[in-house]
Amino acid sequence: MDRKHRAPGGVDPSGLGPREDRPAEVPFGVSSAEGGFTDPELEQDLGAEFEFRGDQIEHELEAAREEAGRHLETAQRLQAEFDNYRKRVAREQEDALRRAGQRIITEVLPALDNLERALAHAGESGESSEFVAGVQMVRQQILDVFAKEGVERIDPTGQPFDPTEHQAVGQAQRDDVPEGTCVDMYQCGYRMHGRVLRPAAVVVSAGGPES
Repeated sequence: MDRKHRAPGGVDPSGLGPREDRPAEVPFGVSSAEGGFTDPELEQDLGAEFEFRGDQIEHELEAAREEAGRHLETAQRLQAEFDNYRKRVAREQEDALRRAGQRIITEVLPALDNLERALAHAGESGESSEFVAGVQMVRQQILDVFAKEGVERIDPTGQPFDPTEHQAVGQAQRDDVPEGTCVDMYQCGYRMHGRVLRPAAVVVSAGGPES
C-alpha cells in the first residue's frame, strides 16, 4: 500500500504549507467578495444599473404603475368623450330630420286652411253633400299624415290664454267667462313634437271675473 511521504513537522512535500494556508479557488462566475454568482457579461451589459438597490427598482416600478394608471384614466376619459360626441351627433341628426319635417308641415298648413275655409263656405251655401264629403276626405287624409308625424292641433277655445301657444288677434267683452279666456278662434294652431309651428289666432275675453 502506497503512502504519501510528508516532511518532518507535518510540512507537505509540495512545499505549499498547511491546507488552510492555500488560496481558495474561485470558480468562474463567482464573486468571492459578495459570495454570490455574478455573470461578468451581465455586469458589463447592465453597467451602472447593476449597482441599483432593491428599493430603487421598487420605486421605478411604482412610478411605472402610476403612469399606467394615468394612461388608463386618459383612455377612459377619451372613451367617455367619444360616447358623448356620438350621442350628440345622433341627437343633432334627429333634430335635423325633425326640422325638415316641420318645414314641410308648415308649408302644407295654408293648403289645409283653404280646405277648411272651403268646407265652411260649402256648409253656409248649401253645396252638394258629395262635394263636401270629398273635401272632408282630403282634409282628413292630411290630418292623418300630420298625426303620424307627431303634429297636433291647437284649439284653445274656452281655455285660458297662453302667450306661448296663442296669438291674440282681438278682444271681446264677456261677463260670463273669466277674463283672459279664449272665446273664439280665427285660425287653428299646430305644434309638432312639443314645438309650436303656428300659434292659434284667438279672441280673448275681457271684463269678466278674474281667473
